[in-house]
Amino acid sequence: MSRISSSLELLSSKSPLLKNLPFSYPSSLFSNPRFPLSPILSQFAVLSSYNQRRSGSSSQDLEMEENKKKKEGMVGFNKRRAEGREAGEKRKTLQHKTPRLNPINTICYVQILGTGMDTQDTSPSVLLFFDKQRFIFNAGEGLQRFCTEHKIKLSKIDHMFFTRVCSETAGGLPGLLLTLAGIGEEGMSVKIWGPSDLTYLINAMKSFIPHAAMVHAQSFGESQSSAGPAVSFSDPGRATDRIVLIDDEVVRLSAIPLRPAQSRGSTLKPGDIAVIYACELPEIKGKFDPDKAASLGLRPGPKYRELQLGNSVMSDHLDIMVHPSDVLGPSLPGPIVLIVDCPTSDHMVELFSLQPLECYYVESSHHPGEGMRRVNCIIHLSPASVTRNADYQTWMKKFGGVQHIMAGHEMKNMEIPVLKASARISSRLNYLCPQFFPAPGFWSPKNNSFFPQPNGYCEDSSPALANRISAENLLKFHLRPLSQLGLDHSAIPSMINHKEIVDELLTEIPEIVDVSEHVSQFWAAESKDVMPKKAENIIMVEEPWMNEASCSTKANFELVRCKESTCLVDGIEKSGVTQNFDIPPCLENITREDMEIVLLGTGSSQPSKYRNVSSIFVNLFSKGSLLLDCGEGTLGQLKRRFGVEGADNAVKGLRCIWISHIHADHHTGLARILALRSQLLKDVPHEPLLVIGPRSLKRFLDAYARLEDLDALFLDCRHTTEASLDSFFSSSNSEHDKYQSQETTLFAQDSRMESFWKRPGSPVDIAMAEPLLIRLKSILRDAGLEALYSVPVIHCPQAFGVVLKAAERINSVRKTIPGWKLVYSGDTRPCQSLIDASADATVLIHEATFEDSMEEEAIAKNHSTTKEAIGVGSSARAYRIVLTHFSQRYPKVPVFDEAHMDRTCIAFDLMSINAADLPVLPKVLPYLKVLFRNEMAVDESDDIQDVAVQ
Repeated sequence: MSRISSSLELLSSKSPLLKNLPFSYPSSLFSNPRFPLSPILSQFAVLSSYNQRRSGSSSQDLEMEENKKKKEGMVGFNKRRAEGREAGEKRKTLQHKTPRLNPINTICYVQILGTGMDTQDTSPSVLLFFDKQRFIFNAGEGLQRFCTEHKIKLSKIDHMFFTRVCSETAGGLPGLLLTLAGIGEEGMSVKIWGPSDLTYLINAMKSFIPHAAMVHAQSFGESQSSAGPAVSFSDPGRATDRIVLIDDEVVRLSAIPLRPAQSRGSTLKPGDIAVIYACELPEIKGKFDPDKAASLGLRPGPKYRELQLGNSVMSDHLDIMVHPSDVLGPSLPGPIVLIVDCPTSDHMVELFSLQPLECYYVESSHHPGEGMRRVNCIIHLSPASVTRNADYQTWMKKFGGVQHIMAGHEMKNMEIPVLKASARISSRLNYLCPQFFPAPGFWSPKNNSFFPQPNGYCEDSSPALANRISAENLLKFHLRPLSQLGLDHSAIPSMINHKEIVDELLTEIPEIVDVSEHVSQFWAAESKDVMPKKAENIIMVEEPWMNEASCSTKANFELVRCKESTCLVDGIEKSGVTQNFDIPPCLENITREDMEIVLLGTGSSQPSKYRNVSSIFVNLFSKGSLLLDCGEGTLGQLKRRFGVEGADNAVKGLRCIWISHIHADHHTGLARILALRSQLLKDVPHEPLLVIGPRSLKRFLDAYARLEDLDALFLDCRHTTEASLDSFFSSSNSEHDKYQSQETTLFAQDSRMESFWKRPGSPVDIAMAEPLLIRLKSILRDAGLEALYSVPVIHCPQAFGVVLKAAERINSVRKTIPGWKLVYSGDTRPCQSLIDASADATVLIHEATFEDSMEEEAIAKNHSTTKEAIGVGSSARAYRIVLTHFSQRYPKVPVFDEAHMDRTCIAFDLMSINAADLPVLPKVLPYLKVLFRNEMAVDESDDIQDVAVQ
């Protein structure tokens, strides 16, 4: 180790402030002559308060240090991560498995992993299972959540295939690749197959997926031109040959491209190609006859196995070659499965004329007799609008008595929740407090009018299709052993409904009836204008909170008045900070049609059984809506909350989408939302949707837009900071310079991040942003908002929080009522810029990834603890604090200190907070904990790992 590192060791041994650092520096870092020492030493000063706590410093010293830290704008954080240099030290070559296969006695089946079957937002997945090899077809959003709940190990997958390359079929791929890359020390990789359009998806993911996770991606078929988004086909009706992708001892897997019917000379757009996959297992050898083998001079041993594998061997006692046909009975053809995705009626025309499928038709003249290959099972991923077409059903009859599994979007699946654990939690919360937890949309779909019925639509199946069934989650079709050939319903989860869940709850926690009545009284009191008096707040506290006694008896609640003068934050009284719990003027006479916050995803890193990843829907009712972050599965969560039709209306009503930073758990659901909105509005005059996000998000959108029509405009968050907006609209350069100097205090002088914020936008950037900023101003005005501006925070490069301010309103007596103020932190360490931006906020939604005892991990990952998040809100005098973005190590309820929850609430997925209910919000929390009194921090099914790159 260099002399510098030796000096640091000596220094740490002499100074108690340098002991027990929350994270260590590798020795290679000190030996790098290009690495400056000053950033390391600055960390020692940043972490001094942490070490004082560990060394027993007095509360007075601690308070002085905290005040000093605030004045200097210092906060404990991982500087390398904030500057984007951390990932470069973790480059690795991901493992790719090459299994040793055994074709004898192999177990094989196909299984439906019905992602999206209740919400119709993504294509279901299909698992092809072998003992030593596993394939998945399609990876729509929510695949990880489904597999986590049902204990299907995605780490065992060897290959992934896509029937189409679009957000519907591949929306879950980015998150899955990141999860696999983060497994263990070395990480894992999977081989990805798809039509030539796969190249566009890979290019779009390059901005946030490690290169090593995508090196095994392989496209097939006719290549698309790199010069433009479309390729012209001079003869669109010509036959397409099958493409053999895998041919090993256990399966021969072929792809048959399917293009939509087009007029001669027209162009084929990326994303139009569909693929039919044919999975053919090798023939089943006849039974081995040991008597015949003995008569041919063979001794029992390895040669018996060689003959069973189809290889000829030399006789042990006779001078002859023994062939497999000499000792084996007649062979049986291997089972065959087809996976068919025919997305539109235009594809259907081409499907009927595909020559590579003719060998599977029972009346085929091209392969008479033993040349015909008998299909055992066809899994149809096509939508109901296609499969119920009379011509499509006529085509299905060509395969004879094959088993048809209809796995596309079927109406009957609408009331069957895919994520049963999440649905169970939602129903229990709905029983306790329906005001904050409305009934999920899937229990009572209003109508199914979203299914078009084209010409030729056939309502009833004909007798010839009696072997047609609708897919169910985890339905299997066994292929081997031959004795089990056919359907297997044993793994299908049992049905659940709202009444069953409530009955179970009443049996488990009988006192929940009284608790629910207590909660409902809050709204009864609100209707009678029973509100807290000035300078005090009525808070509902459980006595005792959640101790052993309260688990065996009815919860005992009482009203406790908390005066301003006695309220504490972070365990110490904050000098100079007035704790004012008055109801803010902006809530005076507010209606239920003003603003509602719907927390669609409240978990971090990756989806889990109970919590999806980050997304917040701000419902402004008749004035439209906004999305703050858009993690994977956001569309599915919208449909679970509002129902299919309601969610479609919400998507159509979006005013803009704001993305905090370019981590997969915050933006990979964006393409699905944009693609659906474009589809829903294609016949209606409309404007492209404005997407505000970090600059790197534009690369993703630009690349993905070549694959699907996203119909979006992009605006860099840097142009939407308060200083930038003020400068643009008021041309006040002095104010702009003033705010820029405030922004740079986030990071050390002359650091990479400081230079990033100080760097002025180029004239080209400013010129391109100008029409978008004018558009933003118009959008805000129509939405009844006064301002939307981004706030730089400490997490990774180009990470932001956001502030929304509602416009003033005039009440019935012509009194001016100030607008509410909503602040969302994104991912961040506690930082002064966010505290300043959150001053007097009506609602602060702040990330609280870790519990208080995990401060070291929070610093290393640049996240916040629960206590730190509450401290930010208290310092900003926020009226209500909503904690979210919990680590998935807390599957249901995070760990937190009840002493500081007087204005705070814990977020749950699908929780809806109406602005009119904000005075009641903290009072409900103690009652919610009654639901989870028997829950542990982690259950046996949540083997979630933190993904390093996120």
